[in-house]
Amino acid sequence: MPRYKLLIEYHGGPYQGWMKLPGVPTVQAALEEAAAKLDGAPVDVIGAGRTDSGVHATGQVAHMDLLQDRPDKVADAMNFHLRPHLIAVLKAEIVSEDFHARFSAAARHYRYVIINRRADLTLERGLAWRVPSKLDAAAMHAAAQRLLGKHDFTTFRDTACQAASPVKTLDRLDVARFGDRIEITCSAQSFLHRQVRSMVGSLVEVGRGFQRPDWISEILAAADRTACGPVAPSDGLYLERVDYPPAP
Repeated sequence: MPRYKLLIEYHGGPYQGWMKLPGVPTVQAALEEAAAKLDGAPVDVIGAGRTDSGVHATGQVAHMDLLQDRPDKVADAMNFHLRPHLIAVLKAEIVSEDFHARFSAAARHYRYVIINRRADLTLERGLAWRVPSKLDAAAMHAAAQRLLGKHDFTTFRDTACQAASPVKTLDRLDVARFGDRIEITCSAQSFLHRQVRSMVGSLVEVGRGFQRPDWISEILAAADRTACGPVAPSDGLYLERVDYPPAP
């Protein structure tokens, strides 16, 4: 039975996150329903990242095993059965049977989008976090660099997180301004539950001038969830890319 690797884009607004849950719409459930229509039997679709309710993706990766050996047709067929969901399969390819979308991943890359203006959002409503007070992106970037490396990220870990350890290695956390738009890009092999949104919310406290950049080091060292700043909303977060080691 061929194993397919899927590259997926979705608008997270209508969904209660990636992971299938009873009685609510989720991305995984929609994909599995579409795949079952292709195969005529239940299909498990395993994602690289379990994005939260409202979080978007431009480069989510998943795998599934299908009876059909038609890689040239699978993406189009999935998209046909996914309509009218705000989910699209951008690419489908056959991979080795030992490929696992989650456990084979070498790095995950997220982007968080802030629109820093007083006017309400129109075209980007639901796709970014509007912060009306002026933000100092340079101070936010300076603070962000204090989080790089291997640390106990308990402060930025949701209380419902099921990870075995709060220790993670953060490879990249950059803050850049483009006019009214501020983008925060972060990379790591894996993240804790709501880690990115927790870090962004605390960085915004620095950007507003409510806290010094050194405050980020202090709350990280505290390893105390109650020390974290407000958690940023889900609207602005995107799973942008997942990297895998080259095939042997």
